[in-house]
Amino acid sequence: MKASHVRKLIKPIDSVYSEMFSGRVYRVGKGAVSVRNHSGEAAQTVIGVHGFLENHCYFTQAYESPTTELILLTCSNYHIPVNGVTLESADWEVPIKHLEATIEYDACILNQALANLPSTDSVRVHGHSRGGAVILEAVRQRPELYENVEIILEAPVLPQAKLHALVTTLLEPVSHGMWPWLIRIINSAPSSAYGQTFFGKMNPRKKQLLSHLFSATRDHLTIVRNIENIMAWTERTNVDIYENIRHGTFLIPQVDRILDRTSMLDSARQSPTTMRIIETQALSHFITLDSKEWIPSLASLPQASSIA
Repeated sequence: MKASHVRKLIKPIDSVYSEMFSGRVYRVGKGAVSVRNHSGEAAQTVIGVHGFLENHCYFTQAYESPTTELILLTCSNYHIPVNGVTLESADWEVPIKHLEATIEYDACILNQALANLPSTDSVRVHGHSRGGAVILEAVRQRPELYENVEIILEAPVLPQAKLHALVTTLLEPVSHGMWPWLIRIINSAPSSAYGQTFFGKMNPRKKQLLSHLFSATRDHLTIVRNIENIMAWTERTNVDIYENIRHGTFLIPQVDRILDRTSMLDSARQSPTTMRIIETQALSHFITLDSKEWIPSLASLPQASSIA
């Protein structure tokens, strides 16, 4: 990448979205991990991994139970979407050797969180879109951590799968130097101009979270690196990455205009028979924001000791 392009791309993007948060936030490398306070005794732990240009608030309303210990990743070089919390350093943090803003880097953040934070034996790791690839990469890096973990891969980026043709058509002519200019245009246009096409039917929560997508990262370079890395990761990663997954569910939307649904399904079908594939009736890439009904119940989450 040309130095002049890098200079344009590293100009900071201001944080414009945050929500009140009660809990602890740990800085881990160039990312963060937030642990929400729960009022009841924790019965299960859910770790959420957000998607490209999203933030951890994607999961907060889906897992509101007072007995759910909710742990939320902020991927590398993304803004942490919380108010009124002092960042803490984690004594369990170890340096990450991968390039930041890549699936591989964020998988290391996830594995450090999973190895050190859950206080229950019933653990679910739920990833949306790019977050699904982060989970798969994390399992590849440290399979032993996932022996007794349930995985939810929602509208996920998967090995050998593709972006939707609409997205590919938009991205192909964009050079590195054009990104800041393009994002300014997108941010100045009303989201209604493109929202219905890519996001499907809107509701209040979707509107709240998806209207700030292009200010989720700390700089434009992270956006470019995320996109290039997603495309490279899907191409070079083989479906044998599924071999270390024991328990979980693929949630596939009925309509997806961000990722290619057919190649997503083809890839998911290469996974072990212990993985369920649920073809939901969700009419967009954002299944959880369309309706929480598609998320498998936590009541069926097995205890570590009961999993064969």
